[in-house]
Amino acid sequence: MVHRNLTRVFFALRIGLHALFVALLVLVVVRLLIERSSWMWAGVALAVLLAAVYMLGIAVARAPEASRRTVGVVWLIALTAVWMLLLAIVPEAAYLVFPLFFLYLHLLDGVWGPVAVLVATAIAIVALGLHDEFTLGGVVGPLVGAGVALLIGLGYQELAAEAAEREALLTELLATRDRLAASEREQGVLAERARLAREIHDTVAQSLSSIQMLLHAAERADAGRPGAEHVRLARETAAASLADTRRFIRELSPPSLDEGLRAALLRLADREWTHDGLRVEVDVPDTTDLAMDVQTALLRIVQGAVANVVQHARASVVRVAVAPVSAASGVRLEIADDGIGFDPEAVAAEAASSDSFGLRAMRERVAQLGGGLQVRSAPGEGTSVVVSIGGGAR
Repeated sequence: MVHRNLTRVFFALRIGLHALFVALLVLVVVRLLIERSSWMWAGVALAVLLAAVYMLGIAVARAPEASRRTVGVVWLIALTAVWMLLLAIVPEAAYLVFPLFFLYLHLLDGVWGPVAVLVATAIAIVALGLHDEFTLGGVVGPLVGAGVALLIGLGYQELAAEAAEREALLTELLATRDRLAASEREQGVLAERARLAREIHDTVAQSLSSIQMLLHAAERADAGRPGAEHVRLARETAAASLADTRRFIRELSPPSLDEGLRAALLRLADREWTHDGLRVEVDVPDTTDLAMDVQTALLRIVQGAVANVVQHARASVVRVAVAPVSAASGVRLEIADDGIGFDPEAVAAEAASSDSFGLRAMRERVAQLGGGLQVRSAPGEGTSVVVSIGGGAR
């Protein structure tokens, strides 16, 4: 609300400045038409030219940011030059110096703005004195106008600086709120995953374990009876399903990230993934400083990618590397294996028409963080999954 009010103040000041310029210029033209001197039409032409140059300020305001300051200074010099020519013909043009004061203060950096105000004031005083004679009003009037303009201009700059600061604070607060909301959502997801892991462990996993033991007992009781081969096949199927279920439970319940992403990945590599016959090499700097939601997302992506390697790649080595990028808060993750590889386009087309969601889930998770994911693979050449988050990720 405060920022909106300040914006209205700035808009009103600008409209007032434009209206003052137009009113003073009309006064000059009326004075020229009333006096009907030999320089009348030259003065009217200069007044029209001054109005045209002033209107070019619209184009200056729309100039590219990189060149706007330079274009503005050139425009201001041209405007001042036309004003001085008009001032040489009609003394009332001296009043136009007042709106020019604000343009000097707005467009010129540092001390150049006040210096230009003082120089323009001196020009107006001298012009008034040469047209008529030097009077107290002709000297004090421009000086008072310059003082008022300096005070208003400095106040305007302070208001603009305060508005910019408030805008930055508001942007930071909104970003913090979004991060907090994302963190809360992630915590909710983690809590739900942990609940599901417990439920699966206490129900499906226990049931599969019991089925496996019963079938094993039945197989040992009479290994030669008819149907024993079916009992053995059922037991092996139950064992495979139990192994898959336990892997799902591990993926649903990631190791603690209290000690950082590197420690969590090392624990998975040492305690979990070795059971699947993989050697997982973890290359993550100790100093990696990432937000908790980013660490959680990277951990989930690594778990999903390694699960895909176990199921499809027939790989013996997987390398997981995390590295910061040049921009602040940016990170790059790469999971590479020496497996059989695949055709990414064919797999993507197959996944679009099936229930497969491994890579799709990873892409969605990366997209939630504003990052990008690339899959590089070819038959017989292994697979590399590259994730970029932050730092201008694409």
